[in-house]
Amino acid sequence: MSHVPHELHEEFPDAANALSALKQNDAHFAKLSDEYHLINREIHRIETDVEPASDDVLESLKKKRLSLKDEIAAMLAARESTGS
Repeated sequence: MSHVPHELHEEFPDAANALSALKQNDAHFAKLSDEYHLINREIHRIETDVEPASDDVLESLKKKRLSLKDEIAAMLAARESTGS
């Protein structure tokens, strides 16, 4: 399979352990992470012309991915500030 940019471990390279721990121990985080992964893959398929979509659909998906990334970043920051 080809490289898919914007994977969470690439977006947060210094937080690999925290990403793994949160995914295992926080159901809400796991849901966000899974949703991010699915949307990111869909965007990649559209951008590589594997799956056709309108510019509006692509833009909407990118906004959703960014929103999920922001929420994930906030959860990582909260975890870091509590020292967990």
